[in-house]
Amino acid sequence: MSLFGSSSNNATSNPSELKNAIIKQLQQESAMANARNLIGKVNEHCFNHCIPTPGSSLTSKEETCLSQCMEKYIAFWNAASRTYLSRVSRESKNVNGPETLSMLAGPTETGL
Repeated sequence: MSLFGSSSNNATSNPSELKNAIIKQLQQESAMANARNLIGKVNEHCFNHCIPTPGSSLTSKEETCLSQCMEKYIAFWNAASRTYLSRVSRESKNVNGPETLSMLAGPTETGL
């Protein structure tokens, strides 16, 4: 559903539906931003670590290093995301209830 620029008002006439659509869109945008950030950090960190002198092709050692580095970086990213979501969940239950968690958290783990 296109939230903005939609010619039909039927989908967004109900305030609850509009709120849910906005929350879903924000979660999707947040997930994309997280994925872009992850890929950027992986590229920056692993490239600098594994390829000391860039050339026209990668050696098998560089390819192996990049692969292992990316796998580790993504695993650590996902572990940190789970820990963060767990903490947000505990704190939001104490302060605002479960609605805030679903708005804040969204999907953060990437399937990469």
